[in-house]
Amino acid sequence: MHELVYFYPNGHEAHREIGHPERPERVEAMVEALIEAGWWDSFPHLEPEEVSPEVLSKVHMPRFLRQLEEVCARGQHFDVDTYTTTASWDLALKAAGGAIAVTRRVWEGEARRGFALTRPPGHHATPGRAMGFCLLNNIALAAQDLLLEKGAKRLAIVDLDQHHGNGTQDIFWARGEVFYFSTHQYPHYPGTGAVREVGIGDGEGRTANFPLPPFSGDQAFLTIMDEAIIPLLDRYNPQMILVSYGFDPHWRDPLGSLLLTAAGYKSLIGRLCAWADAHCEGRVALVLEGGYDLEAAAACTQGATAALLSQEWDDPLGAPHQPETSAWQSMLREAKNLWRL
Repeated sequence: MHELVYFYPNGHEAHREIGHPERPERVEAMVEALIEAGWWDSFPHLEPEEVSPEVLSKVHMPRFLRQLEEVCARGQHFDVDTYTTTASWDLALKAAGGAIAVTRRVWEGEARRGFALTRPPGHHATPGRAMGFCLLNNIALAAQDLLLEKGAKRLAIVDLDQHHGNGTQDIFWARGEVFYFSTHQYPHYPGTGAVREVGIGDGEGRTANFPLPPFSGDQAFLTIMDEAIIPLLDRYNPQMILVSYGFDPHWRDPLGSLLLTAAGYKSLIGRLCAWADAHCEGRVALVLEGGYDLEAAAACTQGATAALLSQEWDDPLGAPHQPETSAWQSMLREAKNLWRL
């Protein structure tokens, strides 16, 4: 068994728009950081799997898929924030296929952990809309592939991005086989992810949101992980944890102000890995979402990978000068009361 497998999105630099924060340099900064740490060439790099029509149609509406392919063929914007190029449709399919390749290897026991450096990102993509820089919902497609093709019954998606993964939430909102967790800045784009958004029908009680006010910092994230997310994982007992890895909660990120450190990110992933080691054969896979500061990309990626590999690591960026606030505590009390924790 490999300790770790990667997916790298070959050709992803063809998906770019001058001046846009979702840029190829994000992934390249991550790769350079992994090379510097000696963790890039040490582990296999996977080719993307083909995304089956059945998996695609379970996650995205066929009409939207046709529309997205046509928009990409013209290299137009899907909305004011979400650009495409003539290469974007093929790259979006490869990104989803890369997430699938990584999660399959971890599920099947060929690798203990996985890390998919997916571009374009995905967690804002809803069943019928591309938005928030996202085209196809990579992590939802990877989860759906495990459910449809590999016999998975219970999966957890833990979204640690700066922004609420409204697309992932929408996709599994009324379904019970995926428990979606999200920590995110609130109020902030896209405006969703309130504490009382918990799902409907078969999905009721399968969405847990932890909306954080600005300047919450490491203590807020780690307390939520220890006092809410881990107990809910205990209750649900998923067979694998998929992580929407956005490094934009970091204090250097230009699009938010949550003040998480890279060391704090390492601790969050470390807690999820420890839970997985004890309960689901260590199955943890990270799928890249947002994050827009290149130094934060390097530090958070090293920290997260150190956690995946259970290795020691020192945060080169340290803590922010801005003090953390305690305003998040009332939200956590509300969430714990709601979930009877």
